[in-house]
Amino acid sequence: MEEMSAPLRPPTYGNLITILSIDGGGIRGIVPATILSFLESELQKLDGKDARVADYFDVIAGTSTGGLLTAMLASPNENNQPMFAAKDIEDFYLENGPKIFRQYSCPFASVTKMMKTLTRPRYDGKYLHSLVREKLGDTRLHQTLTNVVIPTFDLKRLQPTIFSTYKVKKKPSIDALLSDICIVTLAAPTYLPAHYFKTVDRSGAVRAFNLIDGGVAADNPTLVAISEVMEDISRGNPDFFPIKPMDYGRFLVISLGTGTPKSKERYTAHEAANWGIIGWLTSRGFTPLVDVFTQASADMVDLHLSVDFQALHSGNSYLRIQDDNLSGRVSSVDIAPKKNMNDLIKVGEGLLKKLVSRVNLDTGIFEPLNQETNAEALKRFAKLLSEEKRLRLARSHHGRAHFANPPTSSTA
Repeated sequence: MEEMSAPLRPPTYGNLITILSIDGGGIRGIVPATILSFLESELQKLDGKDARVADYFDVIAGTSTGGLLTAMLASPNENNQPMFAAKDIEDFYLENGPKIFRQYSCPFASVTKMMKTLTRPRYDGKYLHSLVREKLGDTRLHQTLTNVVIPTFDLKRLQPTIFSTYKVKKKPSIDALLSDICIVTLAAPTYLPAHYFKTVDRSGAVRAFNLIDGGVAADNPTLVAISEVMEDISRGNPDFFPIKPMDYGRFLVISLGTGTPKSKERYTAHEAANWGIIGWLTSRGFTPLVDVFTQASADMVDLHLSVDFQALHSGNSYLRIQDDNLSGRVSSVDIAPKKNMNDLIKVGEGLLKKLVSRVNLDTGIFEPLNQETNAEALKRFAKLLSEEKRLRLARSHHGRAHFANPPTSSTA
């Protein structure tokens, strides 16, 4: 059992490449946190109380609140163990959410929020920034306990900047403080301020970053994570076994959403037809422009991967857990009183009981795929993750890598 808490051996000793991806969504990050707590408890049943999520995934990817979750799961503490157990993340949100997204209590709160959105971010981010720096300290990207991929967007270059441990050796300029990376990936337009920082590599070269939340490009970072892995394989990284293009049977992917509004019917063309800048920035207490581009990004990735994994007979290797039935205050990204956060925990717990679903290409609505619940699927994935780790451990003790055929979709 003690060895099972050791770092995960490279994929070349096993059969699979394991990926965990977490969407953006502000305070709704409580939903995937609840799912991850369940997954970690299942891993602990198999491998002991010291098992942690980061011990089983070759890469964890996250955008916005998902990027914060990624850092919490993969950052080392003073004992070189994950800084947070998954079960502790809910309490982190419950304690700090109301301070990060401080709400107005005056009679004209909604008007005040709207006016503030028109002139500056809703929140100054000071508490969030100090909290992140306190928790992550001097930890840099290359020091994470497993590979991480966190997308951001550079305003000056008008292109995505991906902070990936796979790229650090080739691009030492991205070896930034994890605290800076988290502050950036949480900087959703209109909600939190953009962030500027510099890095200095060993040669003394300086690189400046002018960044915002990566959700504008990849709110669902699953495809970005897969691309980072494939690029590293193409460069001949010996940590990976040979893999053919589109060989999705080699991947084991868990992708966690943070929830979307009920039936995707928050806005209508009739009302949007009359919107100007103010309407697109604030309508009915929400921010339509941000909602539109983040949801479009997340759904396009899920549609792409759902089709690819199914078409390549690897459907059992991909698990997407998402709730598309949120309504009222729980559908907001920044309403954070304790009652609302406790309701989000209930959303996560309710998701575990729901059937595994896929997006319907015609309606965009999640529909049941089979009679397996998300909890049952996570138990199945936990067993596969444990078996994969044991296999790698055994083969590494024998000093040999494995290049046999991958498992079939019926076992993956």
